[in-house]
Amino acid sequence: MKNFPPIDEQIARLRRGTVDFVDEKELRKKLERSEKTGRPLRVKYGIDPSSPDIHLGHTVPLRRLREFQELGHTAVVIWGTATAMVGDPTGRDKTRPQLARDQVEANLETYKTQIGKVLDVERIEHRRNSEWFDEMGFMGAVELLSRMTVARAIERDSFEKRMKAGLPVSLHEIIYPLLQGWDSVAIEADVELGGSDQLFNLLVGRDFQQQEGQEPQVCMTTPIIEGLDGEKKMSKSLGNSIGVADAAVDMFGKVMSLPDALMEKYFLLLTEVPEAEVVQLLAAHPRETKVRLGKELVSWLHDPTAADEAAAEFDRVFKDRALPTDIAEVTLPVDVLREGTVLVATAVARAGLAASGGEARRAMPSGGVKIDGEPVTDIKAALSPGRYLCQVGKRKFAYVTVLAPQ
Repeated sequence: MKNFPPIDEQIARLRRGTVDFVDEKELRKKLERSEKTGRPLRVKYGIDPSSPDIHLGHTVPLRRLREFQELGHTAVVIWGTATAMVGDPTGRDKTRPQLARDQVEANLETYKTQIGKVLDVERIEHRRNSEWFDEMGFMGAVELLSRMTVARAIERDSFEKRMKAGLPVSLHEIIYPLLQGWDSVAIEADVELGGSDQLFNLLVGRDFQQQEGQEPQVCMTTPIIEGLDGEKKMSKSLGNSIGVADAAVDMFGKVMSLPDALMEKYFLLLTEVPEAEVVQLLAAHPRETKVRLGKELVSWLHDPTAADEAAAEFDRVFKDRALPTDIAEVTLPVDVLREGTVLVATAVARAGLAASGGEARRAMPSGGVKIDGEPVTDIKAALSPGRYLCQVGKRKFAYVTVLAPQ
């Protein structure tokens, strides 16, 4: 028979960083049954592979899932191979683009690799929700839709805000919570995890399980963490994220740019540092506290040696005002020239320092783009053939050679 830690110990550990707990008494009963029967709880977390990479915001509920694994329970990851094609409207002020199945499958493969930095992947039960939705058929989908009224479906804050603003809300977005809820029925979840903005969806799963004669799942949500701007939810599309697959030096540098007010949240949700020690760290000088936070995160997602090297490189570049040791060399072909020159925005985008020329142009007026150490604020500025040190922000550098026509 499987041995679990004492129930009080399990619950105390799971309380840290929990926002919604629906409800703790039910979880205690489930844990007591597990202790008697030796059957681990089935703990569900759904992931829609809607982009190629995950960031630290995604890891908050994943870390909670890892805690359940360490306590002896079964982690069930629902890969949203069907729901990602619909698009989760949670927290969105506009309709999320729908993805093709091949895009979803490609994203899923990179996600699997990256969640291995957080979870014990050898002990995950992997399920694709296309297993049951591909077989449901049209009339099965109609029956699923009959389980919820339109009035309840549009209760969500994001829908109310969009409708008040005169923005469209599509029918496929309204049905998303029903799909997520049915996942819980399909895998008979005991617990479902999600961000605090997902509570509505998680509660739908409880309702559906009761309708199907199953014991309702316990719903546990974790906080949403703000990104590097300190204001908006961490998002790759907003450019305020720290990616799980970021290089150690980039990851450390991003942590050092965090607003001071976010440090407590990051320590509590993304590290194992005891809360009493976090209080002491926050009382110290902010720079030293950020160094500790940066080393904790890089050690977790890379290793302690990489953390020490990243901290040393940060000091060398930003404290000692030296250049990085690994600046890339990029050569631009002649065909980028227009009337013998290339726009600075085009050059830095082609060098990989900005996601696009548009992103580069937006950074220029505030001095975010530098050529040979000098800010370039004119979005129409251009480079003649030659070799230049290009910089975007504080951490991105490249030597760019613009070839001359022969």
